[in-house]
Amino acid sequence: MLFGIILLLAFVCGYLIPWWAACALAFIAAIIFGRTSKQAFWSGFGGLAIAWAALALLKSIPNNHLLATRVAQVFHLKYWWAMLAIAVLIGGIAGGFSALSGLLVRKVFEK
Repeated sequence: MLFGIILLLAFVCGYLIPWWAACALAFIAAIIFGRTSKQAFWSGFGGLAIAWAALALLKSIPNNHLLATRVAQVFHLKYWWAMLAIAVLIGGIAGGFSALSGLLVRKVFEK
């Protein structure tokens, strides 16, 4: 349930508000729906990673990956999908730690 909520919120955030708001929403979702540390981290990681990948592909496919290719060249990467993989990894880590932090904050106040 936590994974689906984070995925939906992160995808919607990609169109409406800044990127970091998805991390804040993952934090809040984990406070409310999180159960274990492992579940919170992987739900946040997967939710944000998949949402960022979908958003990046939705914006990159119509222009034939032109911008992604040029940004990849700036970072001395050979292929556009390598840039996508790095962005997805960064988003996943940010989401995972945001959700984990939310769960741990809740556990602090429960005791």
